[in-house]
Amino acid sequence: MTYQLIELSVEQGIATLRLNRPEKRNAMSDDMRSELIEALEMITADKSIRALVLTGNGKGFCAGGDISGMEKRMQAPAGELAYNGWHRQQRVHHAVSLLHTMPKPTIAAVNGPASGLGADTALACDFIIASEGANFTWSYINRGIIPDGGGMYFLPRRVGLVKAKELIFSGRKVDLEEAAQIGIVDRVSKSEALVADAQAWAKELSKGSATALALGKTILNQTFETTAAQVFAQGSQAQGICYTSTEHRESVMAFLEKAAAAKK
Repeated sequence: MTYQLIELSVEQGIATLRLNRPEKRNAMSDDMRSELIEALEMITADKSIRALVLTGNGKGFCAGGDISGMEKRMQAPAGELAYNGWHRQQRVHHAVSLLHTMPKPTIAAVNGPASGLGADTALACDFIIASEGANFTWSYINRGIIPDGGGMYFLPRRVGLVKAKELIFSGRKVDLEEAAQIGIVDRVSKSEALVADAQAWAKELSKGSATALALGKTILNQTFETTAAQVFAQGSQAQGICYTSTEHRESVMAFLEKAAAAKK
């Protein structure tokens, strides 16, 4: 597939997706979002792809929503403004949900500023690794709006409710050191090694059973909203599926054969 506003490569089962508007610090335009959705749907469906690394070209990860798009929306007739905004939100949430629910590990490799929607997009991934130039800003308040890319869901789960409120209400910048201290960033890397380190981590995380990874991630994503009994019930169903998987059978047979050989 040919893209203009993102770049996608796949090597050894690891997809690397780069936001590609470096002159705009990878601000998310409607056209970029459409390409992103198309790529994420393809990655989700392709069983040969084991994990995803998401990063940005140039000096920024993602500067948030494209300001020119905001200006265009404000110029719409008053009677269309609300519906246009609702329709855009559906696309935003579809992209975020694809990242969050993808049945394989996802890593945001944050190579520079991640602001507003950019910070939310990083949080939608399972893990975040960042380099020296990275910082995070939930700057929505400065535009008179609230986080609409999942930040109000994801951020409290990483830093706690009170800290999330403080960061969202103030819109202040969080540098790399603080981000690592409070749990926004999981790993730190040198700029020149960031993507390679993220890809190596992706390989490590995705080498196990794809079936178990997908089912485990689906349940873990819901554990803050479900009871223990519900998690146990979902786990029982998922385990039943795992018992029938090729990965489980091959693993058990290999173990038994090794144990039998050791006894001889």
